[in-house]
Amino acid sequence: MKKPGALAIVVLVMMCVPAGAANQAPGPITNAAEWKDGKPVALPGARRPRVESVFLYRPETNWTYSHHAGITFFKGRFFAIWSNSRKDEDAPGQRVLLATSKNFRKWTEPCPLVDSVTGENGVERVLTAAGFHAHKGTLVAYFGNYGPNKETTRLQAVTTTDGRRWTPVRDIGVPVNPNHPPQKTASGRLIISGNISFPWTDDPAGLHGWHMTGIYPPEMHETIKDDPASFWEVAARQGWPAGLCEGSFYQTDDGVLHMLLRNAMTKGVTYRHRLWLSESRDDGRSWSAPVETEFSDTNAKFHFGRLPDGRFFYVGNPVGRGRTPLVLSLSKDGVRFDDHYILGERSYTQLQPGKAKGGEYGYPHTLIRKGRLYVIVSRKKEGVEVLRLNLSELRKPASEASARFKPTPAKPTE
Repeated sequence: MKKPGALAIVVLVMMCVPAGAANQAPGPITNAAEWKDGKPVALPGARRPRVESVFLYRPETNWTYSHHAGITFFKGRFFAIWSNSRKDEDAPGQRVLLATSKNFRKWTEPCPLVDSVTGENGVERVLTAAGFHAHKGTLVAYFGNYGPNKETTRLQAVTTTDGRRWTPVRDIGVPVNPNHPPQKTASGRLIISGNISFPWTDDPAGLHGWHMTGIYPPEMHETIKDDPASFWEVAARQGWPAGLCEGSFYQTDDGVLHMLLRNAMTKGVTYRHRLWLSESRDDGRSWSAPVETEFSDTNAKFHFGRLPDGRFFYVGNPVGRGRTPLVLSLSKDGVRFDDHYILGERSYTQLQPGKAKGGEYGYPHTLIRKGRLYVIVSRKKEGVEVLRLNLSELRKPASEASARFKPTPAKPTE
């Protein structure tokens, strides 16, 4: 693996992950899905609450790939960013688009927050949107930057204090292409969920002092980078039967950080449809050997968080196929996520072909604001949509729940 170009060596603090991690007992976290022939087939007691939605982007001719969306609220407006390529996934020239809204329903015409850039070798780079972080009146927008062969990976950012004027691009100092933006722990520490690295900083602004750590072996510390390719090498080094990537974490009241990881399908290995788990008991400085859980998955990205009432939540694609339905699952204890809600199951008509395009509700990211849950997704890696749910919809008595949910054929988009 090549050394990240022009990057300062960062402090590495991590726990050695033994190659035999795959043989450990399963993690206790579950979503109580029903299984048949080794596949998750149903979610007991799932409900369908009322959900509003609006499209931010539906390209017809140019720049028709969209993915990796993130959403936040800042200075009286919603802000959304996503990766945007001319046609194909993660192709040279991929840029970051921005749209804003005052009222959720009407959004500005998307424009490049960071336009396509060309490297010193004359080849266009690949920019991947990585969400937002706000602190004391400054909003930071993050994105990964790497070459077409996943070389010289680095995390970059731009900032604004008014939502209109943005600073020039700055390097953050870690060789990471994040899965989600920085998330605060109970101590105030910020942690980035990556693939096999989970950088942390005690800078509340999220711009300085990032330290590398994660589930990769210590001997890789001088050459490690975290992007859409490197996690495969780590899996091979560790002897895992799965490529672990695209983490998302939550913290329980005992201070433990629970990082769930996508199990990417590995050629020649039977896919087991389960998330994996790594935990930290020292506020993100080190992480345990990952183990498989009983939380179902369909090889898709997801997002964990916590509601204002203290319940933990997951948003993702735990059953079905083609990244539908989009599901919200709640847990009182952070262990059993067995209260399910179907947020989306409508089909999207893809307008233009492209490499690796597909998936009805792809790569969700969430925002909670004023009693509502917002979920931004890509639609077949082309359109970008935001869904909105009143949290009061989640307080219905359990007796009103339907007996059982099975994936149904997608309905046409209205």
